[in-house]
Amino acid sequence: MSDVLDLARTQVLAHGTGLDEDGVLAVLSLPDERLPEALQLAHEVRMRWCGPEVEVEGIVSLKTGGCPEDCHFCSQSGLFTSPVRSVWLDIPSLVAAARQTAATGASEFCIVAAVRGPDERLMSQLRDGVKAIQDEVEINIAASVGMLTQEQVDELVAMGVHRYNHNLETARSYFPQVVSTHSWQERWDTLRMVRESGMEVCCGGILGLGETLAQRAEFAGQLAALDPHEVPLNFLNPRPGTPLGDRPVVEAKDALRAIAAYRLALPRTILRYAGGREITLGDLGTKDGLLGGINAVIVGNYLTTLGRPAEADLDLLADLKMPVKALSATL
Repeated sequence: MSDVLDLARTQVLAHGTGLDEDGVLAVLSLPDERLPEALQLAHEVRMRWCGPEVEVEGIVSLKTGGCPEDCHFCSQSGLFTSPVRSVWLDIPSLVAAARQTAATGASEFCIVAAVRGPDERLMSQLRDGVKAIQDEVEINIAASVGMLTQEQVDELVAMGVHRYNHNLETARSYFPQVVSTHSWQERWDTLRMVRESGMEVCCGGILGLGETLAQRAEFAGQLAALDPHEVPLNFLNPRPGTPLGDRPVVEAKDALRAIAAYRLALPRTILRYAGGREITLGDLGTKDGLLGGINAVIVGNYLTTLGRPAEADLDLLADLKMPVKALSATL
């Protein structure tokens, strides 16, 4: 194979066609001394095919903990001894969180629930919550409430949900090592219905679950086949009491290689910093990723772990002269 970065310059930068699985694996396997070159190229690809804007999003958990699934990385599973118990958020608190998120300049607010899929109680609370936010806060509303039926997809569209998040989490070949209570295909089926409904598709995963570099490349290829509007990249933050609680944190250089590789696989996609970047990359690495292909961030805290203060991320974007994507552009 010719040099992968030369190939990417002609194929990805010039024409906007992402690298295939073999190309992604080659980027993931680059030596450390070529990492700055890969990040610079990924940044050029991002600027050419996505522009300089960064989309800012806040998330809040409507139902936390007590989930019946056994995702081995997740402290919200009711099957593990991790210290997260089932809690429901009331509607006024949900509206307050949306208002607080909008005040940071964010254009997206995602309502998340730790469930296999929504029951009628959750759908009812989601209906009430979405309407209450729409009545009081000017912000796009996204949702992430697990696997859906077609009827539930249609209902979310009717509510006015803008984007749906449902992560595939990892490569299809590795998924059974991470989750046993449902299949990768079940997640894929929900994503297909969401895409066909007209809602935007948000789908990413977690790196550092024990997958090989080849499986990271496989996952990038599967995401490219799905062609989501947004890909959140998480790095495992090992949670006490979970089966993956003692896994090592992803090395910063490996995380940055992955950011560059996924940008070169997905040149036109919103590539979002999500959970784990703080312990994996720190402040300096966070900056490197924003100059290496990332063009969206979740600000504030995550579902069960602390993030950076929103002000820190917004100050960093200002320092880098990266404009925050305006709400008017997404409505």
